[in-house]
Amino acid sequence: MRFLGRSLSGLFLLAATLGLLALAGLQLSSAFKERAERENARPQGRERLFTANVIPYLEGRQVPILSVHGELAARRSLDVRTLAGGTVVEMTEAFETGARVTEGQLLLRIDPTDFLRALELAETDLTQAEAELRDARAALDLAQDDLANSKRQAELREAALTRQKDLVSRRVGTEAAVETAALAAASAQQAVLSKRQAVISAEARVSTADATLTRRNIQLDEAQRRLEETEIHAEISGTLAEVTALRGGVVTNNEKLAQIIDPTDLEVSFRLSTAQYARLLDVAGNLPAASVTVRLDSGIVALTAQGTITREAADVGEGQTGRLIFATLDTSTGLRPGDFVTVEVAEPALERVALLPASALGANGTVLVLGDGDRLEEAPVTLMRRQGDSVLVRAKGLSGREVVAERNPALGAGIRIKPVRPGGSPEEPEEVELSADQQSAIRAFVEQSTRMPDDAKARILKQVETGKMPAETLARLQSRMGS
Repeated sequence: MRFLGRSLSGLFLLAATLGLLALAGLQLSSAFKERAERENARPQGRERLFTANVIPYLEGRQVPILSVHGELAARRSLDVRTLAGGTVVEMTEAFETGARVTEGQLLLRIDPTDFLRALELAETDLTQAEAELRDARAALDLAQDDLANSKRQAELREAALTRQKDLVSRRVGTEAAVETAALAAASAQQAVLSKRQAVISAEARVSTADATLTRRNIQLDEAQRRLEETEIHAEISGTLAEVTALRGGVVTNNEKLAQIIDPTDLEVSFRLSTAQYARLLDVAGNLPAASVTVRLDSGIVALTAQGTITREAADVGEGQTGRLIFATLDTSTGLRPGDFVTVEVAEPALERVALLPASALGANGTVLVLGDGDRLEEAPVTLMRRQGDSVLVRAKGLSGREVVAERNPALGAGIRIKPVRPGGSPEEPEEVELSADQQSAIRAFVEQSTRMPDDAKARILKQVETGKMPAETLARLQSRMGS
């Protein structure tokens, strides 16, 4: 009986073991089959939404701003050059680069010793010439008096000759007396001729002395001028630049010592393309005196100045294109000649155009317009101007509609988007609470999935730990899980 009881117990345990093994194998087979079905199941397609910034398309009157680069130059500048060579013996303390000088201010003085001696010699020669002129004029007066005396003697001789001839005609005188009187009259006439020659010589001496005096005056003025040239004064008010002279240095004639620049009187030159130049012309084909804004960007602070277009270059220039334009600045605070600046010129206004970001315009000349159901539509526009990061466009039938401000390759016609308007933000995704069963099921599914990336697994598991998950993400997981 004991043997039979043990045999029956063994059979029962064997049957129970086999049953449990069969149940375990059935469950394992069912689990593998369910997993294979989930992995082979076709995922359900869901439309993806993109977030995009949209702005209103507002038509109106816009003034295009033409932006080019230019260079500042001084309208008034002067080279400080020496007119006399020598040693610099005196120099003002303000004669240095960057110093401000006023018109008429003494800048430096060159050693005047040689020029003083030349001036003294010129004064001495002038005194001598004046004395020579006085002597010549006195000699001329004496010669004229001597000539007058000779003329009176000649008249007396002629009268004596006439008297002798009268005596002979009355048979009182003799022919010998007549001949003697005639010889005396001839001698008197010869003396008059000699005195005239003396007067002419005296007059020539006076002319020579007068010319010598004039020449000596010129030499004196030249010596005085050369002496004055040893002092160099500022001919205009301005700022010194490129100063090279030193006290005690030797300078040569016409050597450049510095440059005076008037920083308050500047102009800017800038080059426009032919198309830009043509847009600025008025109806008569002339370049108007348009206003310009000059800006020098210096990091945090930008220096600006206003000006007016005054003229244009007569030729294009060798190897250049377009037109060279000049504008005079009204103010130039902080600006200096040689600055490379940005020049902005206001073009004639355009009607019925819209100002959009440059990123809103596609390469094919279209913009994306928000349509029904927040789906995008492609609309053609005409590009009128480009200015910086913006464009001016013209289109028909777009007034009041909304366009995408920033295009990207993912956006196109027919795509549905979440529009973000100026001053707004994209809608926050709706989150739902997860039950304990949902957390366990999602955790098991994510951990067993071989097709999900590791970063996505980590993100979903982190959301599961918080007990909340976006409704869209939860719906996508449940569709894959089959529940």
